[in-house]
Amino acid sequence: MPLIVATANVNGIRAAVRRGMDSWIATRTPDVLMLQEVRAPDKVARELLDGWHVAHSESEVKGRAGVLVASRMPIGDIRTGLAAHGPDGAEEAGPDTGRWIEADVQLPDGGTLTAVSTYLHSGSTRPGEEHTMVAKYAYLEKVTARLAELSVAHGPVVVAGDLNIAHHNVDLKNWKSNLKSAGFLPEERAYMTRWLDEHGWTDLGRVHAGDGPGPYTWWTWRGQAFDNDSGWRIDYQLANQVLAGACRKVEVDRAPTYAERWSDHAPVVATYEL
Repeated sequence: MPLIVATANVNGIRAAVRRGMDSWIATRTPDVLMLQEVRAPDKVARELLDGWHVAHSESEVKGRAGVLVASRMPIGDIRTGLAAHGPDGAEEAGPDTGRWIEADVQLPDGGTLTAVSTYLHSGSTRPGEEHTMVAKYAYLEKVTARLAELSVAHGPVVVAGDLNIAHHNVDLKNWKSNLKSAGFLPEERAYMTRWLDEHGWTDLGRVHAGDGPGPYTWWTWRGQAFDNDSGWRIDYQLANQVLAGACRKVEVDRAPTYAERWSDHAPVVATYEL
C-alpha cells in the first residue's frame, strides 16, 4: 500500500481549521501529517487532531512556532529539539522548542519511518534585526549536525517542513530582487547544498518537479502574489538514501483560488511505496 506523507505550515492550526484544513485532510487522506507554526497549546492541537497519534513540540514562546507529527499509525519514540546537537553553548539560536520534532512512526510491516517536522527561523536583513540572522545561522549549525547523523540511519527518514530557504533561482519568482533578502542569501543556500551534496539528502520536491521554476509553496497574503503565482518554494520533504528511492510522486496542493486558501503555505504531499 502507498504511504502518503504531507507537510504544511498551517500559520496557526486553529485558523487553518476554521478556513478549511479539515476538508483538505478528509479529501487527501494522508497517513502521516507534519505541521509547522501550530501556534497552539498541546491540548488544543490534540483536540483538533482527534483520532490521530500526535507528537507535538509546543514553543515556550506563546503564540509562536510549534511543530508536530500526526500519524494514523502508532508512534514510538519521540525526540524534541536540537539542544544536544551542533556547537556547544549556541544559546544565540534561541528557544529550542517548537522548531524540531522527530517521531518514529510504526509501519504496518513492522518497520519504522522516522518523520521529522521542522520550522526553521525566517530571519531578517532589515536594519536593527541582524540578530535574527545570527539565530538562524546558529540553528542551521545544529540542524546540519543532526542531519549528518540521520543521513546514515539504517531505516527510512523524512525531514519535512518550512525550511525558510529557497535553494536556487528557480525556487522563487522574483529572485533578482531578493538576492539580499533573508531566505535567499548565499550563506543560507550553502547550508542546503551541504545537506544534499555532502550528507546525501534528496530534495524530493525538486527531483519530482523537474527543473522548475517552482512549484512554489508560499505566497504572501498581501496584494496579488497568489493570483500571479509570485511565490517561494521554501517547504520541503528531504529523504535519506534509504527512503529517496521509495518516493513515487510529490505534489504541491496549491489552493484553486485565493479565497480557498487555509494558510499562506501550500501542503507538500509525497507518496511512498515502502
